[in-house]
Amino acid sequence: MRNLLLFTLFICQFTPLGQKPPLDLVRWVNPLIGTHKMGHTYPGATAPFGMVQLSPDTDTIPYEVNGKYNKDVYKYCAGYQYDDPTIVGFSHTHFSGTGHSDLGDFLIMPTTGKLQLNPGTEANPEKGYRSKFSHDHEKAEPAYYRVQLEDHNILAELTATNRVGMHQYTFPKSEESHIILDLMHGIYNYEDKNVWTFIRIENDTLITGYRQTNGWARTRTVYFAMAFSKPFTSYGNKDYSKAQVYRGFWRKFDQSKNFPEMAGKQLRTYFDFKTEEGEKIKIKFALSPVSTQGAVANMRAEVPHWDFERVKQESQAQWNQELGRVKAALPTKDDYINFYTALYHTFLGPTTYMDVTGQYRGLDQNNHQANGFTNYTTFSLWDTYRALHPWFNLVQPKRNADMVSSMLAHYDQSVHHMLPVWSHHANENWCMIGYHSVSVIADAIMNGTYTGNANRALDACVATARQGYYDGLQYYMQLGYVPEDKNGSSVSKTLEYAYDDWCIAQVAKKLNRQDVYQEFSRRAQNWKNVYDKSIGYMRPKLSDGTFKKEFDVLSTHNQGFIEGNAWNYSLYVPHDPAAMIQAMGGNKRFVPHLDSLFTMHLPDEFFADTEDITREGIIGNYVHGNEPAHHAAYLYNWTDQPWKTQERVRMILKKQYQPTPDGLGGNDDCGQMSAWYLFSSLGFYPVAPASGEYALGSPTVKEATLQLENGKTFTIEAKNQSDRNVYVQKVELNGKALNRPFLAYADIAKGGKLTFYMGGKPRK
Repeated sequence: MRNLLLFTLFICQFTPLGQKPPLDLVRWVNPLIGTHKMGHTYPGATAPFGMVQLSPDTDTIPYEVNGKYNKDVYKYCAGYQYDDPTIVGFSHTHFSGTGHSDLGDFLIMPTTGKLQLNPGTEANPEKGYRSKFSHDHEKAEPAYYRVQLEDHNILAELTATNRVGMHQYTFPKSEESHIILDLMHGIYNYEDKNVWTFIRIENDTLITGYRQTNGWARTRTVYFAMAFSKPFTSYGNKDYSKAQVYRGFWRKFDQSKNFPEMAGKQLRTYFDFKTEEGEKIKIKFALSPVSTQGAVANMRAEVPHWDFERVKQESQAQWNQELGRVKAALPTKDDYINFYTALYHTFLGPTTYMDVTGQYRGLDQNNHQANGFTNYTTFSLWDTYRALHPWFNLVQPKRNADMVSSMLAHYDQSVHHMLPVWSHHANENWCMIGYHSVSVIADAIMNGTYTGNANRALDACVATARQGYYDGLQYYMQLGYVPEDKNGSSVSKTLEYAYDDWCIAQVAKKLNRQDVYQEFSRRAQNWKNVYDKSIGYMRPKLSDGTFKKEFDVLSTHNQGFIEGNAWNYSLYVPHDPAAMIQAMGGNKRFVPHLDSLFTMHLPDEFFADTEDITREGIIGNYVHGNEPAHHAAYLYNWTDQPWKTQERVRMILKKQYQPTPDGLGGNDDCGQMSAWYLFSSLGFYPVAPASGEYALGSPTVKEATLQLENGKTFTIEAKNQSDRNVYVQKVELNGKALNRPFLAYADIAKGGKLTFYMGGKPRK
């Protein structure tokens, strides 16, 4: 209660008397969290689930050097690294927290003095258009970013709506002021990534065009419209493409200066101005997946004016509305920052992928109309099926239903007749394993948040799960497991397919599709086929039915697992932990085994081959910086020692999340790491999405209220909660004691109150 009072007083001191205080939750969000080391978040401006992510890029590290993968590029998945001393410019598309990358479209950089069209280097920024900067003159908020570009004496400010990025550059007095539009720039860039670029100078304040790239998404086209608040005096470009033998009859023109059409693979363009001291030049930059006409329409619909502050305020009001879906009272300022930044990160994606008219580019590279739903893209499903989409089912059910509709549209357009695996910008990139759209769809159907045609959705899930040429599935269907000598990462695939199959079975049972239920219930048991009871671990099996002989349970390299080792993956049977525990010897053997996961020492050599995991993301041999073991701490709830879940969860929360730029122990992975934090802070976690049930943990909130879309509220209260009192003494739902450490989704959806009574000693 005292904490709630302090929070109320804190807000009211900024509110005129007699007015209802706005719930200004934006103040608690620090977008710089995760921008250092392995978090791979970006600090720039974006709207909730926005199509534009307008953010600074701090280097131009190429994907390859001398024909080989350049390991340094991995640091730049989001374009920005906190410890870099220079900024190259501000591009309009970014992923948040991924372990691979693309995007970085349409980089803009304001400069003064002699025109320079190359970006220069970190060591010698003065030889290019980049600039030194200092964190002392940098500020990041939801929908707002500001930095002083020291080399050009320009204050750069950014804000954004869903489809429009807005720039505001405050220039010094100069006869030579420029705004550079670099169409060569990209994230995970290489020489042949740009397929084609086209630009039209519509008039002296409006430019349109598009860019085609061949990267992680191999056929990606992004259209744009760029408007200036002030006419430019001249313009031009330089084409860095290799000389072409055939140039057609365009060669009769000098296309490099004041020529209203530009086309090529490697273009950098510039626009010249004369500026007075303190003069502000503003830019509106709209994106479209469909056409330049669509980009112009998006700009006119979302930002029909030139009021930068209005865009910022309206977008931050949207953020306050979204963040207000969870009103939490927390013990410390750091807890507020961690909590609301995590909530912010979960609302960055998936991202809108359609014009204001509802048109979008489909997987078949044709244009489609989204009827009755918002089309989304950026589905990092190997990560996000675990907690992010279950989080949406609680606090963003309408959006999550639209995401399911987007996945089904993807299926309809897929020549493979498959749901998304990892998709973005009208492309499937096939990254990672499993077919976890199935989990997301099943969770939404089982919890009643997807109200579309459930039988059609189930058919799409079944077709996906029967596509034999996908990633070892033919062997899985024939043998009951993926054989390591036929398809790598075989154990991980077998285990994840088995869970997804269980999800299909649950939906089939709900819809009374008995044939499907029986088939996929059998397939859900396939995890048993890769469990070697002689050693107590999951182990790769060969096509002749024997287990692989050379085997190391700690190694992450060539052992049948992906982004994890046998220790972590052997705990992955989320749909039937009780059977897994029984197979491993029951409570007496399993509990000490799970204990040792968190206390043993993992030598550096065992994660040397995993580029996205460092010491910061590891506790013992528990790898929180990667997803396969995110549920592991909650497995004690299926044993006779559930109090150990409470202890472990609190330890992980404290060690793996800090309110600092390096505060994330691994990639945020499109919000999955942040969703784990939010669920665990509230005191429960979805070990098996589609089960309709959560495993209880140990809340760090004093109190939190979920504003449900059905108009009801659900409040979590932790009595006597403190850093020392991590153990749950009892739990009550609406005043009635829970007799098991689990909570149903349906009980939350009804609204009500969950009360934890905390203490300093385990209740054994």
